[in-house]
Amino acid sequence: MDTAGTNELILIVEDEKKISDIVRAYLQKEGFRVRTAHTGAEALSSLKEKPDLVILDLMLPDMQGEELCSLIRQGPDVPVIMLTAKSAEEDRVRGFTLGADDYMVKPFSPRELVVRVKARLKRTGRTWKKLRNFNQGRLRIDKDRHEVLRDGSPLHLTLTEFRILTCLADNNGRILSRNQIVNLVQGFDFEGYDRTIDAHVKNLRRKLEKDPRNPEFIQTVYGVGYRFIGTPDAE
Repeated sequence: MDTAGTNELILIVEDEKKISDIVRAYLQKEGFRVRTAHTGAEALSSLKEKPDLVILDLMLPDMQGEELCSLIRQGPDVPVIMLTAKSAEEDRVRGFTLGADDYMVKPFSPRELVVRVKARLKRTGRTWKKLRNFNQGRLRIDKDRHEVLRDGSPLHLTLTEFRILTCLADNNGRILSRNQIVNLVQGFDFEGYDRTIDAHVKNLRRKLEKDPRNPEFIQTVYGVGYRFIGTPDAE
């Protein structure tokens, strides 16, 4: 069932109609558009609408939610919040390993779920415009197409480089530490990853900047982290 709205689209995958109706009502109240799916097959079909976030129950009638999460992760990047009665530590660890961005155990607070949805969208930058231009069109970032153009020519970025660039651009002018970039890009830390941020930024600059020593877009703040310094184009 679709709902009218102007903001982000949330896909609720939940076989219990009472629960999905409650979650939908709380999300609609906050201005979100909502699509509900009661089976894994319906969810896979609904993914064609490019939801901004998926709320995923793990107990579905036609497939395990963990399997569905793995299938979701094979497509365009979209945040996933798992909603389940499985409360054991190994279940939560497995959920994060499969690509979940957050994990809530039933029974749950619908208000807390809405707060987590907003926080996740903010951290992934999905509450920002999905098409952004900087420096009089010299840099164009299209999140829907997963495309970056520099002076009209496409840049061939890795997924991590794209995520780092959009993370920095969404926080334009703000200094982000390496750990903050890890959290915003990955959703949760894992040992050693923050030490590779410098290498990813170096490769990103090589593709993005005409002169990496005099950057137009990504500035190093020595001893702290990185800052995006591009000038957003007027709407």
